[in-house]
Amino acid sequence: MTRGGDDDALHAFVEGRRTALFRSAYLLCGDRHEAEDLVQTTLVKVVLGGRRHGRLDNIEAYARKTLINTYIAARRRFWWRERPYGELPDTVGDQADSDTGLMVRAALARLTARQRAVLVLRYWEDLSVQATAELLGMRESTVKSHTARGLAALRAEMAEELV
Repeated sequence: MTRGGDDDALHAFVEGRRTALFRSAYLLCGDRHEAEDLVQTTLVKVVLGGRRHGRLDNIEAYARKTLINTYIAARRRFWWRERPYGELPDTVGDQADSDTGLMVRAALARLTARQRAVLVLRYWEDLSVQATAELLGMRESTVKSHTARGLAALRAEMAEELV
């Protein structure tokens, strides 16, 4: 394939999968702006990786792995915990929202980065245990334990919210 053909394939991938990557990124980080930054960083890495390595055999898997690795690497930094505010709110926000989707996303936000990555890959991306293990570079038993612990934490959070 020629260099122009590779660039065309990368361009088509970016155009076709940006929204799906954004949805996964949003579930991972729980913030629209951070998800947009995460997708942008991922796509830059995918395009540069595609150009550097030539033809990528499975660009979808490469992008997904890049997204997860970028998310986990960002969580290791301390700056992500800072939340700048123009003015401090007078009251504490109400966490008990009746919308189940909001409750699930809030519960996801309280999981560890790896548990969250495993749950998003397993249940949102619908990957098998084996595919998730390969993507995250961990053993299948580790994926299973992260899944079990993450689901248990979600159930506990949701039980508290629904009581």
